[in-house]
Formats: sequence, C-alpha cells, structure tokens
Amino acid sequence: MPDSRMSAAEALTALSAPGGHDDPYPLYEVIRRHGDVVDVAPGRLVVTGYRACDAALRDPLLRVQDGAAQDATRPGWRGHSSLRAFAASVLFTNPPDHGRVRSLLAPVFAPARVRDMRPVVEEMTDRLLDGLAERHGDGTPLDLVAEFTSRLPMAVVIAVLGFPAAEERWFRETASAVAVATDGRPSADAMARADTAMDELTAHLERVTAERRSCPREDLVTALTRVHDDDPGRLGREELTGNLMVLLTAGFETTNFLLGQGVLQALACADHARRLREDPGFAAEFVEETLRLEPPVHVTSRRAAADTSLEGRPLPAGTRVTLLLAAANRDPARFPDPGRFVPGRSPGRALSFGAGGHFCLGAHLARLEATVALPRLLRRFPGLRRVADPVHRDRWVVRGPERLPVSVGGPRSGGLPAREGA
Repeated sequence: MPDSRMSAAEALTALSAPGGHDDPYPLYEVIRRHGDVVDVAPGRLVVTGYRACDAALRDPLLRVQDGAAQDATRPGWRGHSSLRAFAASVLFTNPPDHGRVRSLLAPVFAPARVRDMRPVVEEMTDRLLDGLAERHGDGTPLDLVAEFTSRLPMAVVIAVLGFPAAEERWFRETASAVAVATDGRPSADAMARADTAMDELTAHLERVTAERRSCPREDLVTALTRVHDDDPGRLGREELTGNLMVLLTAGFETTNFLLGQGVLQALACADHARRLREDPGFAAEFVEETLRLEPPVHVTSRRAAADTSLEGRPLPAGTRVTLLLAAANRDPARFPDPGRFVPGRSPGRALSFGAGGHFCLGAHLARLEATVALPRLLRRFPGLRRVADPVHRDRWVVRGPERLPVSVGGPRSGGLPAREGA
C-alpha cells in the first residue's frame, strides 16, 4: 500500500514507475485525498473527481495533445512514425480538423449501423467458442486472452474495415506493438518496436488502398480511400493511414480488456455468472458496471488552448490537465460504495468512453461485443473457471488482462452445450 503521506505529485510519479501499474487504485485514492483537482507542478493539474473530469472533457478550450502541443512538450517526437500516425488521427486532433475527419468515420459506428452488426458478432463469437470446445473441451488449460478476448474484437474490426479474416493474427500483433507508443513514456526499445510495427502497417495499408482503387468494395477502406483521392484536403494521406491504424488499435485493445475484465467479474460471483447465462436483460447492466469499475482506459490528458476554468479554478492558457478517468469512475461523491461491483447501480454512467467532442466512436460497438460475447461464453461453458491468477498488461493508460489462464471444460462442466442456434 502506498504511504498515505505521499503528495499528489509523488503518487502521480509512482503511477508511471515500475510496479505502479500493478494496482493503481490505491495511488488514485492518495491523490483524491488532496482534492478533486490538484496542482502537481507549475502549470499542471491532476483530476480525480467525476464532476471535474466530465466538465474538463466537455470544455472546448481544453484540447487534446495535438502535434503542435507535442512540439512544445516532447522534442523529437516527430522522429517516431508511430507517434506521427497517432497525431494524424481523430484521437489527437482538435477542431476544426477533428470534426472534419470524425464526420467521415461516425456513420459507420452509429447506433443503428452497430445494431445491424449483431448477427455478425454472434457468428464470430460462436466460431471462436467452437474452436475452444474442440481444443480445450476436455479441460486442457488455455489463455482466454490469446484465444478469445483478443481475437473477437480484432475479427470484428477487420470485418468493418474490409480486411481478410486470415490476417487477424498479424493485425493483432502489429496493433499491440503500435499502441504502446501512446502509453505515457514507453522505453526506447518499446518505441523502436512500435515504430517498426507502424512502418510495416503503413506499407500494408498503402497496398490495400491501392487495391481498393483498382477493385473497389463496399467497405470503409474503399470509402475513405475514395474521399482522399477525390479531395485530399478533406482527408490527407497521413490522416487516411493514421485513422485506419487507430481504428485497428483502439477498436481492438480496449474491447479486449473490457471482455477480459468482464470474465473476471463473472468468475468472481457465481450469481452474476448465472444471471448472465439466464437473464437476457442482465448483460447490459453487467457490462456498464464492468466499464465503471475496471475501465480499459485509465487516463487521458488535455491542454488549455486559452484561459478557462475548472470547478472554479482558473486555468491559464497552456495549463496541462491529467484526467484520471478510472479514479473518476470510483468517485464516492458520484457512486456510493464505489469499490463494489453493483450491476444496475444508479447513477450508472461512467466516463470510460470519455465525454464531449472526443467521446469514443466505437463505444456502441464495444458494448455490443461485450453484451453478446460474455453471456454466450458462459452459457457455452458453464464450467469455466480460473486455473491461475490473471496477469495484467504492464501499462497504465490502457490497462487490462494480458493473460487469463482458465479451463472451459472438465469435471465441473457437466458436459458442454452445443453452440447457440445449432
């Protein structure tokens, strides 16, 4: 446990140090004891309170760290291809560029379009569960992250983009390597791997877009390539590549961690697992509480583009604001008994997908995947159990299980039901 006498600045530093990611929640509480909005250095604040985080995310004068901001705070960043790609994406652009590009992507992830994808997600889920039954139905241990929770999101996102299913594994490995670039201050070796992966991904995406020009399809890559070719001012070359990369990485990693955390919560409470199997209406409540208690994204940041304020505190232009979303989701002023897992709690809306102009484009799709996959997994394998402790990814910004050793069959299963709809 961290020393309760730590300053907020010391606790924030500890979160970025080796071991600080293992269980960040006690460190969040150390910071919270100093206030909802706390000065940690000249011109830098850290926010733990729900109301303050929500207000900061919605303030149009608090901007994401775009390329211009990184030029001021991270000299040499443009020498990394992975960082340049992220900077060209909707994740790290501000108005007017953010709205221009987001308008091209948003229709694909609109609620109605996502609802129409449900049969596809169900079929992909059942196909993966079939494979688990064939390989591990006898109780042979497996890593559920490697064989299910990471595979389903990537299968879905490459289907949305229009990539071949056979490339799923390569995309998963490449996206994981690239995503490390945005996790605080990764090591030089990790950055080198991220840049190499980004270079390989860029070359692959350029080949794919060239193919779509000669043989158009009804997919997002074709649509975005056509926009770029017709009007590069509407979608530049680096924006095309950067946003395709972000759709792969963000759509894969965060949902992977949501599924992994959902499995852990279900295995921790037999009643919750039973309700997921038996009560069709319970999955949505369960997923929302999983998102609140164990969000995939723990932290984001903003920078004041002009003088503004937060919770009555003046923020001069240039102030950097670190938003601890995972701490805000456990703010006792918003969520009574915040450390307990209580599906259906009210109020229930967490900040796991952000808020305001940068609200996550893929939120509806992530929720769909989780509400489909978790009940189907537990119905198919009622004997699902952990066989060893999970191992969490040694990262802070995006956090979740890296390995989840389980057994899906064996003596407690009582036989494995056939796939749904068979």
